[in-house]
Amino acid sequence: MSEHPDVVRLLDADGSFAPSATADEYLPYVEALSDGDLETFYRDMAVIRAFDQQATHLQRQGQLALWPPSFGQEAAQVGSARAARPQDHLFPSYREHAVCRIRGVDPVDIIRLMRGLTHGGWDPTDPKNGNTHLYTLVLGAQTLHATGLGMGMVFDGKCGTGDPDRDEAVMVYYGDGASSQGDVHESMVFAASYRTPEVFFLQNNHWAISVPVATQSRAPLVQRGTGYGIPSVQVDGNDVLASYAVTRRALDEARAGDGPRAIEALTYRMGAHTTSDDPTKYRTSDEEESWARRDPIARMRAYLERRGASAEFFADVEAESQAVADDARVRTNALGGIDAEAMFAHVYSADHPVIAEQREWLASYEASFQEGDR
Repeated sequence: MSEHPDVVRLLDADGSFAPSATADEYLPYVEALSDGDLETFYRDMAVIRAFDQQATHLQRQGQLALWPPSFGQEAAQVGSARAARPQDHLFPSYREHAVCRIRGVDPVDIIRLMRGLTHGGWDPTDPKNGNTHLYTLVLGAQTLHATGLGMGMVFDGKCGTGDPDRDEAVMVYYGDGASSQGDVHESMVFAASYRTPEVFFLQNNHWAISVPVATQSRAPLVQRGTGYGIPSVQVDGNDVLASYAVTRRALDEARAGDGPRAIEALTYRMGAHTTSDDPTKYRTSDEEESWARRDPIARMRAYLERRGASAEFFADVEAESQAVADDARVRTNALGGIDAEAMFAHVYSADHPVIAEQREWLASYEASFQEGDR
């Protein structure tokens, strides 16, 4: 575990409230939370895990082409997403299921994407989707998109005005593997140069498919942002309270015109990279068990129980989680297929000769089959 001595943590693995030495400046953000806020964090994590597990089952049953599980990374996603304001723009990678649901995206729209029914999944300009941009399976490309939008916010005077209800920020999610992509580093160069109102949120889940983070970097990844002059913080990503507090402050600073911020959230991908992956080929059960003992949902549940959360609350969360998972299964099974012609739509904003050629080829190919041919 590439943990820096200054890592920010508020909850120990057993759920006890034990702030690290570096957490003092973040305590006011947590102290301002109500019991309802804390219970919402837990509910968010539990519900999205149930949905994520259902989607994994659906892929195994042949309903999806692929599924990237978020199992184990719920605290980093929930804490950071709940820290954003409605006017902020969020750019996910491809496993930020909790982020999308919190911002208003219908989780089945993610399933539609992974089923191959749509090029995008949802309309990021639709207000109901909460300024949530599309999943990006080209690793690191979303950091360029986010930085470009952040530069536009600077040019348009949408940050640093002193009005917290109007100032905007952008937050982009990426993983430890993507952090080695050139796009990420180019994004940081421009973000630092133009002082974009941006938060780079790195979810270090310790494995870039089968490559361990120790192979990718000989130093903690948090130092990469620092190298570009971007103030950077490493946080315990399995601690939803710390994830929230660190992100809330970073977004507030970025929105106020103080320039970009970077966060490395230490977490763990408990499941496979995607459903086409077999993690037993490259990591040990001892490693997985050590991280299972730091489970973010169990940690938050223990904390809430210490605070007096009722059995009825946890039963209600369990019922909602099951209902969301069941709804996802029912609606996925009802999605059906798609006409082949749809794959050519909305690829370019105008007619394109390559698309026309591909469309003609497919029509000719299908016409070559006569009824009854094998």
